[in-house]
Amino acid sequence: MNLADHLLAEKLASETGKRLISLREQLFNEGASPWYVMDAGDAIAHRFLIDSLTEHRPNDAVLSEEAADDQLRLSADRVWIIDPLDGSNEYGEIGRSDWAVHVALWERSDGSAGELTAAAVALPAHDITLSTNSPPPTPPRHEGNPRLVVSRNRTSREVVTVAQALGCDVARLGSAGAKAMAVVLGETDIYVHAGGQHQWDSAAPIAVARAAGLHTSRIDGSPLIYNERDTWLPDLVVCQQHLAERVLAALREHVGH
Repeated sequence: MNLADHLLAEKLASETGKRLISLREQLFNEGASPWYVMDAGDAIAHRFLIDSLTEHRPNDAVLSEEAADDQLRLSADRVWIIDPLDGSNEYGEIGRSDWAVHVALWERSDGSAGELTAAAVALPAHDITLSTNSPPPTPPRHEGNPRLVVSRNRTSREVVTVAQALGCDVARLGSAGAKAMAVVLGETDIYVHAGGQHQWDSAAPIAVARAAGLHTSRIDGSPLIYNERDTWLPDLVVCQQHLAERVLAALREHVGH
């Protein structure tokens, strides 16, 4: 374990969040439109992270939502997978806090397929950064109906299937990072996404969730794999370990029909 990488991920996510908070307040006070706030936030966060990684890890590759995909990352042994502003829509809405900053490191060693080794997710509006540097404690088991966190504006059939099969209470949040961290923080128990995302949407949240002792997988139970040529990841599950088999069984039943 390279402690410096864990510390760097945490520091960069936190510092990016602070810059986004400051910019957001300034632009709202100036009467900027939501679209301008979103675009400005994406730009400033991306620039800060790229400049910082260039300074501190000049030999590493980067995969970012806000930049063209450099295919050289496929032969690199170290790739930073970043989403400078996860939940741009929420960032552009006054009063919303369900947006995040994702910073993750993928590494390949000894000819391995590679894996996520360090990560941080900042929730700047809550002044919280969760990271592999000091892994969050495994959230306590919730008594009562399982709590399922879903998207604000769309609900897939897979999500409905899990909700019905397990008798879930449902909460709605914006960004992928905010939803995954709601499980990490013990505010919800299950996050199922089946509408497709890119690698940067989930790399850091998945690494932090794993560090917190949670179950993470594709909806068929197979591992989530990163730094693939195609950045698209169709689905994922993050949940408490004791719920994993029930969630996956419900999803298998759905596929069988």
